[in-house]
Amino acid sequence: MSDLVTELHIVGDDNNIFDTDMEYIIPLYQRAYAWEDKQLVQLIEDINDVADDASYYIGALIVSRQGNKFEVVDGQQRLTSLYLLLNCLGYEVQNTLTFACRDKSNYTLQNIQELIQMNLSKLDMDRIESGIQSGIKILMQEMQREGFDKDEFCEKLSHVVVYRIEVPENTDLNRYFEIMNTRGEQLEQHDILKATLMSYLKDEKDKAIFAKIWDACSDMTSYIQMHFISKGNEVREAIFGGYWNDMPPKSWTNYKKEIKENSLNGVGHTIEEIINVDFQVDTDDGYLDDDIRVRFESVIEFPYFLIHTLKVYIAIKGISHENAGSKIIDELLDDKKLIESFNRVTTYGVNDKGRIADNKENFSREFIICLLRTRFLFDKYIVKREYANENADREWSLKSLYVSGQQSKKKPYYRNTLFTRKGEHNKEKRSNDRNKRNIMLQSALRVSYTSPKVMHWITQLLIWLSKDNYSNALSNDLSEFSDAIEEIAKNAVREQFFDVCEDGVYAMGVNTPHIVFNYLDYLLWMSEPKKYDDFTFEFRNSVEHWYPQNPSEGTFESWTDGVDQFGNLCIIQRNVNSKFSNMSPEAKKSTFKEMISKGSIKLRLMSELTEKDDGKAASLYWKDSLYKEHEEHMIDMLCRACYPEEE
Repeated sequence: MSDLVTELHIVGDDNNIFDTDMEYIIPLYQRAYAWEDKQLVQLIEDINDVADDASYYIGALIVSRQGNKFEVVDGQQRLTSLYLLLNCLGYEVQNTLTFACRDKSNYTLQNIQELIQMNLSKLDMDRIESGIQSGIKILMQEMQREGFDKDEFCEKLSHVVVYRIEVPENTDLNRYFEIMNTRGEQLEQHDILKATLMSYLKDEKDKAIFAKIWDACSDMTSYIQMHFISKGNEVREAIFGGYWNDMPPKSWTNYKKEIKENSLNGVGHTIEEIINVDFQVDTDDGYLDDDIRVRFESVIEFPYFLIHTLKVYIAIKGISHENAGSKIIDELLDDKKLIESFNRVTTYGVNDKGRIADNKENFSREFIICLLRTRFLFDKYIVKREYANENADREWSLKSLYVSGQQSKKKPYYRNTLFTRKGEHNKEKRSNDRNKRNIMLQSALRVSYTSPKVMHWITQLLIWLSKDNYSNALSNDLSEFSDAIEEIAKNAVREQFFDVCEDGVYAMGVNTPHIVFNYLDYLLWMSEPKKYDDFTFEFRNSVEHWYPQNPSEGTFESWTDGVDQFGNLCIIQRNVNSKFSNMSPEAKKSTFKEMISKGSIKLRLMSELTEKDDGKAASLYWKDSLYKEHEEHMIDMLCRACYPEEE
């Protein structure tokens, strides 16, 4: 076997995995311990299935030698689980496993026997890492199950081996991660990216701050403030101010200077000191005034948010490709090219301060701050789905986090994000009206562009907030935000519809972009908001003909010359499509009355117009003239919105 590959027994051999001469370090870029019932029960079952006379290979541990220590590159979840398992079985295990810059994890491992024996009074439970504690609990429960034979299990465990594989000296670990990721192993591209960006930082405290911010931003399920927690809320207040609603500091030095305000004992702390000691990810995401739990669902996942933030960073730093005419990164928001996109910026990026490649350490610092600040803006100004309680339907939401109470009793709550104008009267009502308009516009964009790869509107809004309107964002003077959102929708309709349809013939049929229908519905809602107060944008992803292309079994006459006209088109939910398609307008109106009443406003208007006239059947009347009148009205409304200068 190669000198770089060592076969190690778990127990019962001089050369076992937790030999006292060996020490394993779990680096910051690795995920926190996260194995749950499924994985731990499977581990125990695998060991129980070991034959008495054969060795059982349980997996590989990939490490990078650092003197007499090993940095764990891959396999840390299994390694940590084996460490917990041996302790639960009563083996004497030395302190040979540590976590870099993770005080809670190390404190928990150092006091593991107290946890196993439930001597909780001897422990500072605020310093216990919940994932490791949960793992211990699961393992102990499995060992207490009827039929578990500890002696037999330990005998089988003595046949279990693991291969420790050292990566060669000077190996490009980032390249290794990339290969493992391509093979579908545990690490994902954003894990690799995290390791890469952290490798640019020389100072260990800088790395710790970077990792804390990254981990907080990576959880998109709740507001960013809720992922910074410490005794007395020092962390949140150091970063987000006393009311938890300030933009995070802009300069890296702000994260190291002393923070004396809002500390409980009046003693100054640095942010790095606070988060190194007390930081943890807080899964609570706040409460409404009546203590009903609030859950928020982001419209994008973290890898895509990283790409959006990179584009924001490029915009605010004025970065371009060193070769004039070349794009610094692709326009498409492709999570499969996450690492490639960052590599292009750090390799070819230039701005008025020089080449990014010449100071990658500065890039890492600036980017992680940009990530935190952009996430703050994202949470406050980009629409989400909200669950008021377990039984509630999801609603579109645009809210900010606020705080009530004093000192350690402060609690978060959520209310509509403010959109005010300096000096105006009746600010609250005007702000709420703008909030509703912003929700309608953003949700229209969200349901029009269902793939996260083409949600460029999010990038555009984040750049708008970060670059040209930053000071207004700080003061909530964002009365023009709605106009910025609407301009995105208008541009899409102009480019994808009006520029494509020639000679005033709007006959794209089922290829008509969804944004055209959804922006039109927004305009119709704006024209009569009280009448359409019940309307909300949903994922209506199927463009259909009101008068069908293929009438059911020839029950009424077919129509060819105008069937694809915009006036005869509507947008519906895809699950209605098969039943809806071939019916006559009259049949659709009567059969799908409830669906239509909750559907697109354009569809509602089409249904209302479908009536008999002078004895002529409603369907024929629609085909002969009504569709054209409806189309002229709808196109006129779109034209006036998209080309106001031509009125």
